[in-house]
Amino acid sequence: MAQSNFGKVDFSAIRILIAEDHPMMRAGIVATLCAHANIEVVAEAGDGEEAVEHYARTLPDVALIDLQMPRMDGLEAIRMIRLQHPDARLIVLSAHCGDARIAAALKAGAQTYVMKNVPGAELAATVREVHEGWHVLPQTLRRSMSSQYGGSGPSSRELDVLRLASAGKSNREIAALLIISEATVKAHMSTLLMKLGAADRAHAVSLAAQRGFIDL
Repeated sequence: MAQSNFGKVDFSAIRILIAEDHPMMRAGIVATLCAHANIEVVAEAGDGEEAVEHYARTLPDVALIDLQMPRMDGLEAIRMIRLQHPDARLIVLSAHCGDARIAAALKAGAQTYVMKNVPGAELAATVREVHEGWHVLPQTLRRSMSSQYGGSGPSSRELDVLRLASAGKSNREIAALLIISEATVKAHMSTLLMKLGAADRAHAVSLAAQRGFIDL
């Protein structure tokens, strides 16, 4: 079980829980935050279930939670924590910048979302802002949300087409399964390539998975 023990507690510090399944990444985040004044990491978790358990045990001021973890993913952990602790202040960590993931994390109860490679000073500043009660969306992510898709992400039917394409189905098979024409399938795929900025359907599948629109 991943857990931190940093000795004597500084009660003036912002107490942090970090949930990240990769030990080296987690250690880097711990070191980055502990290098800043008035921030203390009081617990670490290697999966979503540990995150929920450690949150209940330590009641941190702020928790940083990875989206993709074993046993229980970050979104489910956020839902569980918010259910048990409605005033929880949560920051989502992710390696991918994707509108669907941002929306899901915020809907689940997170105050903001940061990339794992964010500069240390920016991460610390975000922690402090969330601790003060702000709902923060970093400028880079605001720009991404407004520009990646021109304000319009893939529709549910377009994603149905892409999920079937990711399973290796041909246009004819997709048309039969969705009870639409092959021409409509091709039109949906063409629109998807444009919205995602993809070169071909394989690239579209990869980008959609990275951005949280579909699960592979």
